[in-house]
Amino acid sequence: MTPREFLKRYSWDRRLVTGAFFPSDSLRVERGDTVGVVLFNLGGPDKTEDIAPFLYNLFMDPAIIDIPVGGVLRHGLCRLIARRRSKAVGKDYEAIGGGSPINRLTREQASALEERLMRDYGRAEGVVFRTYPAMRYWRPFSEEAAEKMQRDGVNKVVLLPLYPQYSKTTTGASLAYWHALKEAGEIPDWETTSVFEYAAHPAYVQAVSERIDEALQRFHRSERPSVQLLFSAHGTPVREMKERRDPYCCLIHSSVDRVMAHRNFDYPYHVSFQSKVGPMEWLTPSTIDKVEELGQKGVPALVVVPIAFVTDHIETAFELDVELRERAEAVGIHRFEVMSGLNCHSLFVEALSEAVVSQLSFAPQKEASRSARAPDLLSGTGDVSRKAHALCPLHVPPRPAERRTRCKQCEVIAEARRWAAPALASAPPLAPKTSA
Repeated sequence: MTPREFLKRYSWDRRLVTGAFFPSDSLRVERGDTVGVVLFNLGGPDKTEDIAPFLYNLFMDPAIIDIPVGGVLRHGLCRLIARRRSKAVGKDYEAIGGGSPINRLTREQASALEERLMRDYGRAEGVVFRTYPAMRYWRPFSEEAAEKMQRDGVNKVVLLPLYPQYSKTTTGASLAYWHALKEAGEIPDWETTSVFEYAAHPAYVQAVSERIDEALQRFHRSERPSVQLLFSAHGTPVREMKERRDPYCCLIHSSVDRVMAHRNFDYPYHVSFQSKVGPMEWLTPSTIDKVEELGQKGVPALVVVPIAFVTDHIETAFELDVELRERAEAVGIHRFEVMSGLNCHSLFVEALSEAVVSQLSFAPQKEASRSARAPDLLSGTGDVSRKAHALCPLHVPPRPAERRTRCKQCEVIAEARRWAAPALASAPPLAPKTSA
């Protein structure tokens, strides 16, 4: 489906902020099924000549850039902007090696996830798991992923965003496009479930914390007491939250809150938003403004944590590690580090695998097959069933008062899901306490 064809099919839909293009209900899986796990990500140009068409695809998506023009006019405008922007952006990509690392890193994440799913669940349950990167704005596109899935005999699908915090402009845009392909008959109508968010998954939280520790190791021991943390997320227009009720901002702050709680709030920390474009009011504070403010206050050392990005790409490798570093040094922050992306951190891969499996309901197995598997489970070797240890999201929603980290625009639109062991997840909610 070309960008112009998608534009014709697109209209504002509440499902863009609720994720309800596809159900998030438990999908029953039987022995012999082949489950295709689709990893949604942004994508990026592999080489210089890819930059202009990549930018064109990005600018043409009405789910991410909402401009009041369509059809031929938008097509021409986006081509013009993409050509002009590609010259400047090309220099940025040259500074990080000539292309984006996001495609390679996503392939590596997909491979690590497939291996983990098969090791921990697939063999024990008699199910084949296959993973497929599906980039929104560059290859491999969703159509390419679907074509491979058909060849591999996939009959059940889990849509898994590589965006821990749901947003209309990221997960929503990918879901809307996958749905448009299905409605147009360009991909099969598989039995499908989707992961909405995993912003507070304990393994994801711990993975971020460990990456922060790695960044802190780059400071001399005597410098560490003066370090502050700056969590930087990609920004969005404020109207997405206030008018359309996009949960993104709340989920970002939920992630930060859980990471810092995991760390016992050991360092002063701040939250900011980067990559603002256009004249609209965006989430604040901006990352650049916050760095300038911290420099003016005499903060000598800073670790920037790209909390919304799980793979290194242009916005971490250049925008934060090159441009923002220069700005930090100009305002007196001479010890500056950017946390590495999660990429294939084993705990992040664990979080992804449990997010996938929490969407599945495995068919009961015969007693014979259960007993045959029992020695492995007891000894801790061999294949391990999902029933043994996978985390699941609780049905009891978290209370807003539990989150310490908020922004000045907070309207308490959403809170990140809680996660617990299956026995806890299926337990009835506790009765509320009564006052004496």
